[in-house]
Amino acid sequence: MSKKTKTYQEINKKIQEKNCVVVTAEEIIKIAKEKGIKKTFEETDVVTTGTFGTMCSSGIYLNFGHAEPPIKMQKAWLNNIPLYCGYAVVDAFLGATELDDKLNLKYGGAHVIEDLIKGKNVHLKAIGYPTDCYPNKKIETNISLKDVNQAVMFNPRNAYQNYAVATNSSNKTIYTYMRKLLPKYGNANYATTGELSPLLNDPYFKTIGIGTRIFFGGTQGYIVWEGTQFKTEVDRTNKGVPKNPAGCLGLIGDLKQMKPEFINAVCIPRYGVSLGVGIGIPMPILNEDILKHTLISNKEIYTNIYDYSIPSRNRPTLGEVSYEQLQKGNIKIKGQNVKTKPLSNIKKARKIAISLKKSIEKGEFLLQKPIQNFPQNQNIKPLNIRGDQK
Repeated sequence: MSKKTKTYQEINKKIQEKNCVVVTAEEIIKIAKEKGIKKTFEETDVVTTGTFGTMCSSGIYLNFGHAEPPIKMQKAWLNNIPLYCGYAVVDAFLGATELDDKLNLKYGGAHVIEDLIKGKNVHLKAIGYPTDCYPNKKIETNISLKDVNQAVMFNPRNAYQNYAVATNSSNKTIYTYMRKLLPKYGNANYATTGELSPLLNDPYFKTIGIGTRIFFGGTQGYIVWEGTQFKTEVDRTNKGVPKNPAGCLGLIGDLKQMKPEFINAVCIPRYGVSLGVGIGIPMPILNEDILKHTLISNKEIYTNIYDYSIPSRNRPTLGEVSYEQLQKGNIKIKGQNVKTKPLSNIKKARKIAISLKKSIEKGEFLLQKPIQNFPQNQNIKPLNIRGDQK
């Protein structure tokens, strides 16, 4: 009689013994077509996923250590990009989208992060008010990643579970976080890696939760919480995949171990600065239901098309489209042929999934069972501006 379920312990034992069967989210679809669900489940232990794209809700926290004489940092800058110093005397946070005082859209927090990962020196300036224990008022020096005590990437909202297609019906070109959108449906941009995307392979978060170990920027990281704006109350396909932005992840990892190939600064014309982030999540094939979710293909993943010329959360839906159609480079909107462009890097996503696969096969990456699952009935609320508040 065939085994109906597997456990994390059993799979991790196979990883340690280097006889774990690992395939990518693209490979598993072909395997299941050839062998069927039952045999594929029996022969497969882990499915790896990957995504690489712009993730604005990202940043790093740093501990600089104490100068002599010591300073209580009230304000600080790295390469003229402001840090948040409200944690403690020499702890600071740098957001990826932060800009300098002149609002230079070509260099921001993401570029400082990339420079640090590349081993470059960056200029630190800090000022503080003097106290008996922290008498110094100002410091200026050059530092690199090896000079700080801790440098940790902490991203409150990454790896969205599906995302909308953006287009523009107006008479003028508009510039958005979904990049340049040409007038009169001149183009349509999309932002997910389809069947490779982590959260589309586990739409109900059966294996993904707090504590899950992941590939993060070229090293191992962890899911620490649900991402901001996390929601599960969404319209879904008959395969369970959300048709709109839904779940997302709060992530943490050691910046000192990350690689510039998988963490890139991004300039978005007339919008701002952001960070390209590479993420891969392994799916333990604990039962046939989990396996079935990893078999989702681009032709079965649908997302909605929205008109971004309407700057409102109530912008109308212009229809829905599959990722198979999007990746062909052309879709129809209101009977018009519209060119499509991915904002996620599918080649890098594939490389992440393969890299994660190899790490598991070598016994270098063990799976971590979530210590807590995500809520299954959550929605988000808009900010309501009340005119009666003073």
